[in-house]
Amino acid sequence: MHPAPILSFFLDFVTLRAIDHYFLLHPSGSCGQIVMTQNPESVTASPGDTVTMYCKASQSIGSWLAWYKQKPGEPPQLLIYRTNSRQTGTPARFSGSGSGTDFTLTITGILTEDAAVYSCQQVYSDPLTQ
Repeated sequence: MHPAPILSFFLDFVTLRAIDHYFLLHPSGSCGQIVMTQNPESVTASPGDTVTMYCKASQSIGSWLAWYKQKPGEPPQLLIYRTNSRQTGTPARFSGSGSGTDFTLTITGILTEDAAVYSCQQVYSDPLTQ
């Protein structure tokens, strides 16, 4: 008989699929729910502009942040994972930065096709929150 493990871990399959084989292991019960705050609520821009969106976590999440883009009637599309890694197919005009509690998504040389709802999601602890 084996002794009981000191820490139990779970694999978040939704996150695993979303970020293309990037495995996440979290200690169960590691922390309370993390609240994410985004600003500004809306942005008006012209083609060619640079737009920056901000996301703040209620506690440090290291670099465990993802950015999504969603157009009406479509599922969310992962743009950036682990703060600054572009998902395959994400154009170079999208870039992410930050660490700890403060993060940004910047679109440099915005195109009309970039009009969408953008959201950040912490993938540091369960439940994953936006």
